[in-house]
Amino acid sequence: MLHNKLEEYLSEEIIKERVESLGSEISTKYNDKSPIFIGILNGSFIFFADLVRSININLEVKFLTISSYEGISSTGRIKFHGQNIDKIKNQDLIVVEDIVDTGNTIKELKRMLLKQKPKSIAFVALLMKKNMAKINFNIDWVGFEIPDEFVVGYGLDFNQKYRNLKGIYKYRGI
Repeated sequence: MLHNKLEEYLSEEIIKERVESLGSEISTKYNDKSPIFIGILNGSFIFFADLVRSININLEVKFLTISSYEGISSTGRIKFHGQNIDKIKNQDLIVVEDIVDTGNTIKELKRMLLKQKPKSIAFVALLMKKNMAKINFNIDWVGFEIPDEFVVGYGLDFNQKYRNLKGIYKYRGI
């Protein structure tokens, strides 16, 4: 049962269609390569799984856990946890993120990955708050641009809840 503080923003069908389109675009661009996909946990796990299943090229999978939020607010501190990202020197990387909000996390992640000297780094984000993000590089693929709204579902959470929703919802419980 959905909580009364949720308002549907993107339906399951719209998300599925867009993820398949992103997969097709990435497959075309990397058709002669075997990139390493780096999923940023926890938020991107559903998007990541759906995206890599929609791609028809050889690929590798790695995961990083990054946290910067408590509740609905960014702490301003970025914490990296989880799998050690090694053996990426001279490799094509595709970083899969659930949402680019302020851009602080993805900027720090790019800085960290560049130290490993990959061949290339591309970014794909399911959602982007374009008016909020303060980054000096492009996100190569964006599923949906959204306004400055707090959203949950399809892997995104509020205090670890609502990740299992099939669509994306505006959270009105603030």
